[in-house]
Amino acid sequence: MDGKLNNVFISHIHEDDERLEGLKDLLAKNGRTVRDSSINSAKPNDAKNPDYIKSEILKPAIDWASVLIVLITPDTCESEWVDWEIQYAHEQGKRIVGVWDHGDAECELPENLDKYADAVVGWQGDQIIDAIDGKINNISDPDGTTRPTREIARYGCAN
Repeated sequence: MDGKLNNVFISHIHEDDERLEGLKDLLAKNGRTVRDSSINSAKPNDAKNPDYIKSEILKPAIDWASVLIVLITPDTCESEWVDWEIQYAHEQGKRIVGVWDHGDAECELPENLDKYADAVVGWQGDQIIDAIDGKINNISDPDGTTRPTREIARYGCAN
């Protein structure tokens, strides 16, 4: 139990809102507290304009977080919003960690998660924490099989 605190943005589809507390509880049971800036039914976003949502709601929430966690469920790979959040986090140099939802072994990774993830792990609290902390830097399938490493394009800071 390390007692550390992380500011995170959990990228997910709204149909999976109920899974967020389970993820945060799993981390807490393993000694990690997270503050989540993602938009969910507990703090809904009533805006309708996509450009406004991106610039005024999502960007500041992702900027605040040190890590973007992507909750991977069967419909996550179809979400343009999740893909956009991953792309934006990547452009900001954020650590990107995918977490396979408990029991979702037969789904695909969102396209940008497959491109930019620093780590993808299963539903094990210690593994998720190690991925957040940068101790795990590989992509695993839900069964724990590690995928071959690949190069990730990184953006440098502008002068």
